[in-house]
Amino acid sequence: MAQTVCILLSVEDRERLSAVIVDRNRPHKHIQRADIILLSAEKLPVLEVSRRSGISRPNVWRWQQRFAEEGVDGLLRDKTRKPGRAPLAPETVARILALPCSEPPGEVTHWTGRAVAKTVGVSLRAVQRIWDASRLQPHRLRTFKTSNDPAFVEKVEDVVGLYMNPPAHAVVVSIDEKTQIQALDRTQPGLPLKPGKCGTMTHDYKRNGTTTLFAALNILDGTVVGRCMPKHTNQEFIKFLNAVERAVPAGKIIHAIADNYATHKHPKVLEWLADHPRWVFHFTPTSSSWLNAVENFFSIITRQRIRRGTFKSVRDLQDAIRRYIHEHNKNSKPFVWTKPADVILAKLQRLPVVSSV
Repeated sequence: MAQTVCILLSVEDRERLSAVIVDRNRPHKHIQRADIILLSAEKLPVLEVSRRSGISRPNVWRWQQRFAEEGVDGLLRDKTRKPGRAPLAPETVARILALPCSEPPGEVTHWTGRAVAKTVGVSLRAVQRIWDASRLQPHRLRTFKTSNDPAFVEKVEDVVGLYMNPPAHAVVVSIDEKTQIQALDRTQPGLPLKPGKCGTMTHDYKRNGTTTLFAALNILDGTVVGRCMPKHTNQEFIKFLNAVERAVPAGKIIHAIADNYATHKHPKVLEWLADHPRWVFHFTPTSSSWLNAVENFFSIITRQRIRRGTFKSVRDLQDAIRRYIHEHNKNSKPFVWTKPADVILAKLQRLPVVSSV
């Protein structure tokens, strides 16, 4: 393109452009365009006009051409964009929202955005925008498990009552074991986190053995008594109960909340409980691990210490778990349960009842 453009200004156009430049109420873009034309009228090269006006050379050429075609009025008026597509009809939007809530065709398991777009005759992006606005996510699926325990109501009221109204002069502990914790060692060192890049870790690993973490969460102060053992039979469970027995001050009743794992109800465990009358076991309903408070601690230690950890041996894994529990107990907080039993039961009653054939 030409590097120098000859702009011929009439006296009237020069006065109008000069008035635009000195007018403080004018938009800045109008002042820039007027300045480009006045500089061009001085027969300056395009590069010099670009430097003085602070505008790129393509923009200088654009406004020179606009002035040549439409005059000063063309500089003060923006060309509107081409009109976009008309919005989708309400019936089309309703169908886009209704299809993923219905049975998909054929043997596919769920509707996808592309399938809905093809069926309705719109773009995939249009389907995605409508789904986002309505918080509709057909690609996601949440699992659930309904307890079939005949004493479900009684057990929920018992356990939640201990959480929300613990008895005086007693200790309430939530007990469970996290089994088969693997001591994994990565085959190569990963790369650290950087701005714009996540940390890396090799997908393959070396197995260095497993351990089982027995833990008892004190509801009143949030402290944890933990022991790592190679197995999770009744013998190890009794050893752990002895550790909790030593940790709880004498003279206090111990209310222990546990699940229905067979080890917790083994005859030898029952004999141990008979020899320790201050222990009272409270079992959660079947398929209701969410009711056991120590599961929250297991979730935290898995995310913060175990899942991304690198362990050369089982001893390294056990030492890491012990250190984590020690740090946790230094900054522990009481466990707070907020949902009363009647609220939980009322919510579960709203679930659909499925009759078995």
